[in-house]
Amino acid sequence: MGTQLAAKAKDAFLDDDFQLAIDLYAQAIAFNPDDADLYADRAQARLKLANFTEAVADANKAIELDASMAKAYLRKGIACIKCGEYRNAKVSLEKGASLAQKDSRFTKLIEECDQRIAEEANDAAESLTPDASPTTTTASTACELSDAAIGTLEEAKKAFDMSRPMSTSVRPKYRHEYYQKPEEVVVTIFAKGIPANNVAVEFGEQILSVTIDVPGEDAYNFQPRLFGKIVPEKCRYDVLSTKVEIRLVKAEGINWSSLEYSKEIAVTQKVNVSSVGSQRPAYPSSMPRKKDWDKLVALVKKEEKEEKLDGDAAVNKLFREIYQNADEDMRRAMSKSFIESNGTALSTDWKEVGSKKVEGSPPEGMEMKKWEY
Repeated sequence: MGTQLAAKAKDAFLDDDFQLAIDLYAQAIAFNPDDADLYADRAQARLKLANFTEAVADANKAIELDASMAKAYLRKGIACIKCGEYRNAKVSLEKGASLAQKDSRFTKLIEECDQRIAEEANDAAESLTPDASPTTTTASTACELSDAAIGTLEEAKKAFDMSRPMSTSVRPKYRHEYYQKPEEVVVTIFAKGIPANNVAVEFGEQILSVTIDVPGEDAYNFQPRLFGKIVPEKCRYDVLSTKVEIRLVKAEGINWSSLEYSKEIAVTQKVNVSSVGSQRPAYPSSMPRKKDWDKLVALVKKEEKEEKLDGDAAVNKLFREIYQNADEDMRRAMSKSFIESNGTALSTDWKEVGSKKVEGSPPEGMEMKKWEY
């Protein structure tokens, strides 16, 4: 029973129904509480729903049951990164990397941890650095910096220097580019003739992870920290004959100045998504001003309704109104009586005119004649 529930949970995960997958994994765990795979797979489903704290707990339980499970360390590392616990993430990822040395995802995530840790250290160093403004200091004031504080400064600066990426001229294996719409960003990786089962794409809150692993070739990994946040459960990708097309759904309606995050780019431009598709296109016109046709139609109908007519026009209007509001029998009676009487009689009682011919009755002083064809 537990095996069947686990299989259903995997199907639900593949169908992007992550909450159902979590519920099914919980039922499977009730049957097999010592199955490390169930906890590791549930951690992955929790990551998709951004339940990072719960994902860490599941990954820890999987590691407790099977300390050699590389994917448990990977998922714990990703969850810790999302929680901002970069040092814990790095420890977990390094352990996982030692178990799966060919999996380049660990290397990329460890590099990201190093970068974040260095940024935190640099911020701490800047906060501890005294202001450069000229002030009068005494020897006793200068001695207030303890050895621990000096050590912290030196370690922070050293960590920051070591974290700076070395320049390289190695070109990426595949070229990529992107364009954006108000609601999404489309990333294209130009990889020709790659089977779909050799492509793995994962979406995080602000991370895109793409792995193209073709047997006999070096694996391609593209894992940028994105400029803005996305909605992972709504993102998707397609493996085509000449490229891999990835659609990232924006979590916020802002204009991305670049695909990857940069501290230097701090100003973003809001995009009014709701107004983009609702506005009618404006075309050049020689007309001096635009007309509101809907308003004109409503005005004409109002005038027709309130119009006061005289003579035959008033009678015809009355007949039209009666006919429009009549039921089927009344309409039949009106049509039959009007046609058979040559327009000289009009009845709304079908019982009266339905069983006999309606004779014409011309006005006084006039004679009715039949037209001959």
